[in-house]
Amino acid sequence: MQKRWSLLPDPPQSFIDEHPELPPIVAKLLFHRNILTAEQIDEFLNMDYVHHVHDPFLFKDMPKTVERIFTAIQNKEKIIVHGDYDADGVSASVILVSTLKALGAEHVGVFLPHRETDGYGLNTNTIQKLADEKTNLIITCDCGISNIEEVKMANELGMDVIITDHHTVPEIPPPAFAIIHPKTIGETYPDKGLAGGAVAFKLMQGLLKEYSKTHETLPNSGPLLSFEKWLLDMVAIASVADMVPLIGESRTLTKFGLIVLNKTRRIGLQKLLLEARITDEQGGCKHPINTETIGFQIAPRINAAGRMNHANVAYNLMMTESATDAVDLAFELDQNNQERQKMTEGLVKKAIEQVEKDQKNNPMLFVLGQQWSSGIVGLIAGKIKEKYYKPTIVMVQNGNEIMGSGRSIEGFNLIESLQELSHFFSKFGGHPMACGFTLKDSSKLELFKNSLMNLCKQKTDGKLVEPTILIDAEIDLDEVDWELYNTLAKFEPFGQMNESPKYLAKGLTIQSMKALGKDSKHLRIMVKHNNHRVRKTIGWNLCNGNGNNTNWCNLLKPGDVIDMVFEISLNEWNGTKELQMTIVDLKKQ
Repeated sequence: MQKRWSLLPDPPQSFIDEHPELPPIVAKLLFHRNILTAEQIDEFLNMDYVHHVHDPFLFKDMPKTVERIFTAIQNKEKIIVHGDYDADGVSASVILVSTLKALGAEHVGVFLPHRETDGYGLNTNTIQKLADEKTNLIITCDCGISNIEEVKMANELGMDVIITDHHTVPEIPPPAFAIIHPKTIGETYPDKGLAGGAVAFKLMQGLLKEYSKTHETLPNSGPLLSFEKWLLDMVAIASVADMVPLIGESRTLTKFGLIVLNKTRRIGLQKLLLEARITDEQGGCKHPINTETIGFQIAPRINAAGRMNHANVAYNLMMTESATDAVDLAFELDQNNQERQKMTEGLVKKAIEQVEKDQKNNPMLFVLGQQWSSGIVGLIAGKIKEKYYKPTIVMVQNGNEIMGSGRSIEGFNLIESLQELSHFFSKFGGHPMACGFTLKDSSKLELFKNSLMNLCKQKTDGKLVEPTILIDAEIDLDEVDWELYNTLAKFEPFGQMNESPKYLAKGLTIQSMKALGKDSKHLRIMVKHNNHRVRKTIGWNLCNGNGNNTNWCNLLKPGDVIDMVFEISLNEWNGTKELQMTIVDLKKQ
């Protein structure tokens, strides 16, 4: 699908005058990211762990949460950390269990649900099981805020529940002992965009801050601040994997988390990086680990555990201290990921067949698979959404039960719409752009589809619904130099709401072009712009031609004049560093 190019406007002169110290390109990029005040600019460009990470006790329920947990530790109560089966939930569980053990908890365990048999979040079977096992305190992470009835049941069975979560909050929250969630009504915590792993990290900080009143070090774990910072690798993975906005505190935590990740002491993570060929046998990184490494290499492998097998594999990998176990678990994760890729590719083709049959003109798309793995329906929904740029729901029917996952586009809040149709679900949850649910009654499938379709029509009526590339500036290729790259480096880490800057160059003349890669899917284009200097650009999957992609290898030839949207990055190979212009989109003049 052809994308619309939107060149963002220059900042008003008043903004330029207020910040004369900023180079023009920096001022433009900051303005486009809504970084406007001197305080915001200082935090963004000069991140500092001490000054730009908030006090955990700004959470209104943090004092009683910390008190309850220390009471449980002192009284040797049984504590269960209930996580989720994705990379965010696994990372959050690692953070909390590691902290509780370091603080001396003798009876602490973890429960990660099985995607197929347990579903997302708490369920009554799990609550009963934990009660039968004499659990006293349940601490959720990356889940729980939608589980009203399950929390009530836990209370009735004599268990306290502390919820740490970041998902959409229902109108009436669960009757938990305490809730650590940045978006609950009346919550005073300033950063609302934390991932589940980051919320768990704030609870860890709260526990350590209270502990520091009487102790300087942790038994067997050293200084408090050192212990805290070595857990930042999990926060970085959680924040990038869950695609939360990388602004404010989330960006700061991710920035320092990447530093930790590049020198992680975690033996399981070291072996996973080796298995993914991110590092070599000596532990050296072929390229510095950044948000792209997490998003495309690390997180998919962690997520593959919960999609294809059980999230315990990923959790055990992150927690193990055995090199032998780490090698075996990392290999298993990599195999899970390869299996996931093959299965997803096959089922996406079947999903496209359903859409092409009679839905191409609909504003919203629905796919139903029989006996498909529920672990990959979200991935399929994402692929279909990208191909057609329409909100997409992919469901799987196993017997009488129908589970589904959805992905949306800008302008249609998916979880808000599901909340309006909550009577259809036995459980549901998610974000504006993604959701998961289980239908209460499979015989109401068509009614549900029609109701959600009508909501989509109402909420998107008259809106411009098409994929758009936001461009930061139009530049000459001669402006792409090391000075510009070093300026851009201050804007890292890139992610949601702080994407890598995109530039437009018009009137480029193709000098030569070559297909690259094992399947010749990638394209290198040598171009000239306004002078005699030839510059190299690279485009990934530009010659794919499958699905929704344009096969530019067949459309372009030397001598053609093109317009190009691109990003600037660093390419390192065999000790050599060079600037790389990565093609985002092309138009032929």
